[in-house]
Amino acid sequence: MRSESSDFTGKLLIAMPGMSDPRFEKSVIFVCAHSDEGAMGLIVNKPAEDLLFADLLEQLSIRPLQMTRDVLVHFGGPVEHGRGFVLHSSDYSSNVSTLEVDDGFGMTATLDILEDIARGAGPMAVVMALGYAGWGPGQLESEIARNGWLTCDATHEIVFATQADVKWEAALRSLGVDALTLSAAAGRA
Repeated sequence: MRSESSDFTGKLLIAMPGMSDPRFEKSVIFVCAHSDEGAMGLIVNKPAEDLLFADLLEQLSIRPLQMTRDVLVHFGGPVEHGRGFVLHSSDYSSNVSTLEVDDGFGMTATLDILEDIARGAGPMAVVMALGYAGWGPGQLESEIARNGWLTCDATHEIVFATQADVKWEAALRSLGVDALTLSAAAGRA
């Protein structure tokens, strides 16, 4: 059984410099679920450059009745990149299926949340992601032990209110770490 201290559900993973997989370089990943069977998370700081939420709604034949905000679509990870996931504030729960991650966050991967957002009835805060990051049993723990990731508490400020291009640095700052001290080039003149 996993001890509570090694359960990363609801935490942020911060990619260390030198991450060997370029898809995860400077990534910040919200861990939606972590158990002995593995882990699942969403990259929250890599907006898709060529896909708009309105385009996604159109592809799904969802007609927005009230678009109250512009929702960025993110690259959530390399697994099932054609499948959508919405990480959101806990003020929303789908009638179909919402994973309540913790007191502050939920994740819904069903069409009804997109319909609710399009009607202006969705959650207050959202990160829309296509695809996810997944780890098999023990894999995430091994990557953390090999210093591939730092972990920190997930806050609404970092996940929902910080611009994507500075989330990595913001997550590091939440640990009291300066990004420059982690640079592979640090200490060279």
